[in-house]
Amino acid sequence: MLSSLQNPRFLIFQSQFQFNFSSKTLNFSSKRRLFHFSNALHSSQAVSEQPQTLSPTLKTSPPTSQILKTRKSLLSREIKAVEIAEEYLNRLRQTEPQVKSFLHVSENVIKQAEEIDRKIERNEELGSLAGVIVGVKDNICTVDMPSTGGSRILEGYRPAFDATAVKKMRECGAVLIGKTNMDEFGMGSTTEASSFQVTTNPWDVTRVPGGSSGGSAAAVSARQCMVSLGSDTGGSVRQPASFCGVVGIKPTYGRVSRFGLMAYASSLDVIGCFGSSVVDTAILLDAISGHDSRDATSSKREVPNLASQLVSTESLESKPLKGLKVGLISETLGDGIDVGVVSTIQAATAHLEELGCTVTEVSLPSFSLGLPAYYILASSESSSNLSRYDGVRYGNQVAAEELSSLYGASRANGLGPEVKMRILMGTYALSAGYYDAYYKRAQQVRTLVKKNFKEALDENDILISPAAPSAAYKLGEKKDDPLAMYAGDIMTVNVNLAGLPALVLPCGFVDSGATALPIGLQIIGAAFDEGKLLRVGHIFEQTLQGCRFVPPAVVEGFPS
Repeated sequence: MLSSLQNPRFLIFQSQFQFNFSSKTLNFSSKRRLFHFSNALHSSQAVSEQPQTLSPTLKTSPPTSQILKTRKSLLSREIKAVEIAEEYLNRLRQTEPQVKSFLHVSENVIKQAEEIDRKIERNEELGSLAGVIVGVKDNICTVDMPSTGGSRILEGYRPAFDATAVKKMRECGAVLIGKTNMDEFGMGSTTEASSFQVTTNPWDVTRVPGGSSGGSAAAVSARQCMVSLGSDTGGSVRQPASFCGVVGIKPTYGRVSRFGLMAYASSLDVIGCFGSSVVDTAILLDAISGHDSRDATSSKREVPNLASQLVSTESLESKPLKGLKVGLISETLGDGIDVGVVSTIQAATAHLEELGCTVTEVSLPSFSLGLPAYYILASSESSSNLSRYDGVRYGNQVAAEELSSLYGASRANGLGPEVKMRILMGTYALSAGYYDAYYKRAQQVRTLVKKNFKEALDENDILISPAAPSAAYKLGEKKDDPLAMYAGDIMTVNVNLAGLPALVLPCGFVDSGATALPIGLQIIGAAFDEGKLLRVGHIFEQTLQGCRFVPPAVVEGFPS
């Protein structure tokens, strides 16, 4: 809260940010661990320190592509696009009172689906996303729906244009079902900082879905849509993917156009994708990637067909990843990380070894410095980017006699406490006398982070780590403790500082008492090497035994 703001110097450099990760030598068992979830939904107990195990008799099947299944059904005329749209709308209506993933549901869902059916009747060629139900994070502009960024200051705002990523999805035949909830302007890790509502985790509605793209992750997890778009500034796609048990990818900076994405920290922001399988995530990323002349940071590098590079399970060898060098970041499995998370990642590492990978520990000396550097840089950029929301250029206006009073009242009335706090932090870091001590120093740390990643990736094909230090925690647990919430980003922010791609996919569970909660494995690659990440992720998820990443409530129904 504003009234309890501490000195920004204390807030950024308080001792809680000085992570002391030990470089422990891990003993990886070659025996594969099997996991399961129980059927209950609620739990008031703390997350267990051990992963759940299950007897090998559990029969599960690997996740299948909802996009390819939809395409096959439409082309064979087994089902109409309108029927698919109605099915998802019905499921959304049933689950939304408990999950609260969406801020706005499109009035044109059926109309969009009808257009797909007409194309099929005319035997026209269908795009790669024809009939696919897609959710869009509310900070990505859509011409036919409100785009508020989760903020009251933009309540009712309807852009006059589509973001480039949205435009490309429409061209591919996607059916946009609505705009998903988020932390205001992307500032938060729980979706509790939304100005409109609090989204819950479909695995346990008493827990957070992660953030800031919590609405997009929860919507895919609850099967309210097939895939969704999010944005990732410091982990806002990957951490919610881990908490909600879905696949999430943060592409290389510049791979996807940022035109139409509301700016938080321009040098860090990227648009990312969620899906229930690696294949679906790859197809969606394929659709939205590519150069855009309206974004000066958009890369002109050719985009390969990512989905076509994924190997079918029938053609897999006994050691399909033989020869792949994997570096396990040692700083991510030390102090401050839940033991259950460490055990689950060790089990995932053992599975990679069974697939033929050579796994070694690598150290990133600058790893613990990334978090404070990130929050200085992101807050500094946000203090500049959000200055446009003043009630004159953008944002709802509060009447006042003087211009300065209009600015102040409009921002005070429209912006939430978390956003105000980060603007103040950023303004302080950029102020005369403190620029060299904070902003310049943070940029120097960023250079070190990039250097360490390059050295590690020169020796390894990919790097792996947990996506978050813990499983999803209780609603409200960290809302009044910003330092504890910020610390949860330690696994993800370094990747944004380096501009690298990273994929998160569920790899197991930890016990929380009555309910098991999913844990995500983060796979990091060299710049523009999304194809390799997706190939490894696809083989991993298709060969993982004993796991079914569907929330029990999706199968059994949410409590009323």
